[in-house]
Amino acid sequence: MTELIVLVAVFVGALILGYFLISRVPQLLHTPLMSITNALSAVTIVGALLLFGSRPGPVVAVIGTVAIILAAFNVAGGLAITARMLRFFKKG
Repeated sequence: MTELIVLVAVFVGALILGYFLISRVPQLLHTPLMSITNALSAVTIVGALLLFGSRPGPVVAVIGTVAIILAAFNVAGGLAITARMLRFFKKG
């Protein structure tokens, strides 16, 4: 139970810190920042998949599943937006 409280505390802390960091980024840097967050989301997916290899309990499995879904959504959305932005630079 203590482990779950620590995990939730780290998650909430990361959520708050991430919000304040990203809200202060100038618009000029949003594209490079998106690339970094896509890479971090990919690391999140790998970490959650490694977690499932250790046969976690039901609560941890649900949290890992949610992490995979949200990270995959972020990666897919980031790739779609990156592809759209790259179309602006094509000579046509």
